[in-house]
Amino acid sequence: MSTPNGGDLLVRVLRELGVDTVFGIVSVHNLPLVEAVARDLRFVPVRHEATAVSAADAYGRARGTVGCALTSTGTGAGNAAGSLIEALSAQTAVLHVTGQIDSPYLGQGRGFIHETKDQPGMLAAVSHHAATVTDAADAGRVLRPRTPHQRHT
Repeated sequence: MSTPNGGDLLVRVLRELGVDTVFGIVSVHNLPLVEAVARDLRFVPVRHEATAVSAADAYGRARGTVGCALTSTGTGAGNAAGSLIEALSAQTAVLHVTGQIDSPYLGQGRGFIHETKDQPGMLAAVSHHAATVTDAADAGRVLRPRTPHQRHT
């Protein structure tokens, strides 16, 4: 038996939240997440990060559940900002999951691959809450809502 990775933990939490469909971008930065979601849930690939968040927002609103978007890191995550603001303004429940650069390079400001200066800060500015998962053991705590009615964007 293999050890669960971040993608497996993401799927487990999404199931707990009642998420059956994830809209997103396939990227080298999030491939393990996409593979796990596509294996166990419905993954709908889209062509732009803003579209992923807008589709997740609409799907969640229509179903009365959390909508989920999965995007690439850095500039890809930044592309989702406008749609995240819409979800935030409408107070709809959208969980935006994005990749990140390799852990050894976090916070070094070296421009590694698609690094942004402060990805969590960038996303916090357009979301109700933003957090970084630093290892698989931390994923469940970060992804699970603190209360049943907490909204994620």
